[in-house]
Amino acid sequence: MSSTAPERKEGILNRRELDPDASPSARFGAQIRGAREERGWTQEELARRMGYSAVHISAVETGRKPPTIRFAREADVVFGTGSLFVNRFHDVRSESMLEGFAEYAAQEAKAREIRAFEIGVIPGLLQTSEYASALAGAQVRRGTITQDEADNWCAHLMARQRRLSTIDAPLLHAVLDESCIRRLVGGRGVMVRQLEALEEHFHAPAMIIQVAPFSMGVDRPFALPVHLLTLADRSLIGYSESEGQGHVQRDPNILTGWDRDYHRLQVGALAETASIDLVRAVRKELG
Repeated sequence: MSSTAPERKEGILNRRELDPDASPSARFGAQIRGAREERGWTQEELARRMGYSAVHISAVETGRKPPTIRFAREADVVFGTGSLFVNRFHDVRSESMLEGFAEYAAQEAKAREIRAFEIGVIPGLLQTSEYASALAGAQVRRGTITQDEADNWCAHLMARQRRLSTIDAPLLHAVLDESCIRRLVGGRGVMVRQLEALEEHFHAPAMIIQVAPFSMGVDRPFALPVHLLTLADRSLIGYSESEGQGHVQRDPNILTGWDRDYHRLQVGALAETASIDLVRAVRKELG
């Protein structure tokens, strides 16, 4: 069969030219189209093989719809490309992340120690899937992200969490402001199950979890969420967020200050036994 046959069937006049450099989604779509046309398949035929509609295939190919992790996996199966499109998906997912977070996540994957301080929400690496979905769903309802972006974000989060269960897992030290365990996310049932999962994490050998109580007041050194990574060479990388903005911090002087303040935070927070008692008490209140 001629390689131009799919174009004739779909209609040359309706063929939309692609600019792979326009965005990660456009680059992914162009690669899907290229793989499809190499095999002489129409969009309808690819749709049948992957279990999607031809309209959906067209939207992904032209970059109008970002791919999901499920789409990428199906593409690898159908095209026999190993993990090519799953890897390409990880480039696309950064579109729905705050500026700087994709860079931070890449460094997190190599870190030997992760220190996190969070306000208002359970740290991502400790979130249950339904808790994460509730947070992402709220953004969809507010119109700040699409449902596909929410799905991509949750899939990325679960992928980050999987490293914590590997043999070479980094040490995770998380300090949660008390607001993290008291703010209701996803309803009472979701929150109870999240706190139950958090209680289990207290017993994980590569995790240290503390709660910074409201009583710390102005002695709490951080006013915003902060993440500190220690790499294999003992160098530090930091990441912080404000409303709608993320920032990777590499300045040694600033990182030295963050490192010192994190130690102060650890000292001022509740000990692990007192922290788990507080988490358990809040869970029972919701009960």
